[in-house]
Amino acid sequence: MQRIKTFKSLSRAAMAALFLSVQGLICLGTVHWVIAEILRVDGVFVWVLAAIFLVPAVLVVFKACHLAYEAETDPTNQ
Repeated sequence: MQRIKTFKSLSRAAMAALFLSVQGLICLGTVHWVIAEILRVDGVFVWVLAAIFLVPAVLVVFKACHLAYEAETDPTNQ
């Protein structure tokens, strides 16, 4: 079946992706903050820890966008 790609479905997908991405980034930021506070680190190590968390953050945003697009353009969901 062909996906429904109208302005309405694509704008809904964009808003759902934005919502899910922000929620995921908030969770990852909280985990980053907790780990930094538990280990009592500051300075360069905080930036190293942020670089380590960059890969999961990008994956969360990508997966949220993909899932939102799939859900909102699915013909059975309309």
